[in-house]
Amino acid sequence: MPQTDTTFDYCLAHSSQLNGVLHDLERETHLRTLSPQMLSGEYQGQLLRFLSLMLRPRRVLEIGAFTGYTAICMAEGLVQDGALHTIEANEELGWLIHKYIQRAGMEHKIVLHLGDAAEVVPTLDEVFDLVFLDAGKLDYPLHYEMALAKMRSGGFLLADNVLWDGKVASGNDRDETAVALRAFNDFVQQDKRVENLLLPLRDGLMMVRKK
Repeated sequence: MPQTDTTFDYCLAHSSQLNGVLHDLERETHLRTLSPQMLSGEYQGQLLRFLSLMLRPRRVLEIGAFTGYTAICMAEGLVQDGALHTIEANEELGWLIHKYIQRAGMEHKIVLHLGDAAEVVPTLDEVFDLVFLDAGKLDYPLHYEMALAKMRSGGFLLADNVLWDGKVASGNDRDETAVALRAFNDFVQQDKRVENLLLPLRDGLMMVRKK
């Protein structure tokens, strides 16, 4: 659903707002980064927060922290001794992520890893209840397999941006990312290890449950 759609605006107006720290983070993301549109935003952030609050996960993995917005949202649903591991490849964003993790009072729950997810994930001795993929889209197949191997049966994986501005469903074969995401969606659809639901939320959110 396009963010300019009046129905979306109505839905947003009739949804609870996130806390003020996240509004400040959104503003600073627009001021400090070259691609602020990569931030999930309030509507999707609230969905991730609600899903985490419903699942009450003990361990969460996020691949693609960007400025830490969704990590803070999902960390609110953790059980008391829970932890969220978030990975960001761009080390220059580390200070900004740490700043808002601390402002949100989440430094005891969120563990930030700066580096390549392909190198970080194998070092994590954890079993995850919830995984959120939002890093490089061409790397989704690799990240999916790494994450699925570390998830419990019944755990959930979410992959963002899988509709890619409508180019995936339209059959666009000139955009490399759209072609890769179409192949990824087809792979998930045929994967007998999981069941899945693709939501037309924002830029497409693939929900996967490990059997």
